[in-house]
Amino acid sequence: MGFQGANVVVTGGAGFIGSHLVEQLVESGAKVVIIDDLSTGRIENLSHVDGQVVLRQLDIRHMSWKHLYDEWNYDIIFHLAGNAYVPPSVKRPIWDSNINFGGTLRLLEAHRKMNWSGALIYASSAAVYGNPIKLPIHEDDPWIPISPYGAGKLAAERYMAVYSQLYNIKAGALRYFSLYGPRQRKQVIFEIIEKIKINDKELFIYGDGSQVRDFNYVEDAARAAIIVAENGRLKGEVYNAASGCECSIHELAETLCMIMGVHPKFVYSGTVRPGDPEKWTVDISRLVNLGYQPQVNLKEGLRKTVEWYLSANDLK
Repeated sequence: MGFQGANVVVTGGAGFIGSHLVEQLVESGAKVVIIDDLSTGRIENLSHVDGQVVLRQLDIRHMSWKHLYDEWNYDIIFHLAGNAYVPPSVKRPIWDSNINFGGTLRLLEAHRKMNWSGALIYASSAAVYGNPIKLPIHEDDPWIPISPYGAGKLAAERYMAVYSQLYNIKAGALRYFSLYGPRQRKQVIFEIIEKIKINDKELFIYGDGSQVRDFNYVEDAARAAIIVAENGRLKGEVYNAASGCECSIHELAETLCMIMGVHPKFVYSGTVRPGDPEKWTVDISRLVNLGYQPQVNLKEGLRKTVEWYLSANDLK
């Protein structure tokens, strides 16, 4: 496909994943319009592309996609806007559904009516699997979400596939696993770094340390989205987006402590938070077959994340 001179929309482009994706798109020569209501996204996340992109502060649930298309004649949409975390969905399931599923359905319907011929890349989540029945997880394995967040992401995925099949909308989705990296201000890696910074003598961790994740560095995650846009079939299919390497929470905490030069006592809660699965290991062969290869290993990614944390001025 190529992006030199392409008109690209990134929803949620001022957010964690979105801002890294925007940087890579600008570097590739794309003309980028960002749609973000800045409820969680941050203008400072776009400092590296200041003056090179257009930011529209809009809510995907209420904006006019036709007006945007008439103005920008965009070729590709990377749809990353919405709630990105399980805990808020457990507390506010209707809100989560309205923004994640409802916003995506509204986007699909607007482009069906427009007879749009571009390509849509949707950021879904590994949360659609819930607690998997076998490992490693393959895209065709059963989907049994255990949180409202996972259920909403799965519903949006399935509607995307239906719209692709019935209305010829070119679309593909990435199921992201345990993303981390600079600019992320939530989730387990950020939380552990923050706790160590506050108290380097004792570290409290949810669970018992045996929970397993596939931690995926954000720049690799952004690169995966671009590869799907360039090489995917875009017939409504999905791709596991991960590193292909597993790590326990205990191993993760030990590595972060080593990088930060501390030796705290680990204190485990013994139970995981509602909606969190026990173990994820991932088959990424479908994405690899498109040309994807992770480029940042976990230790290097954690080092970069710690460096960002220690240099950031505002982490709230």
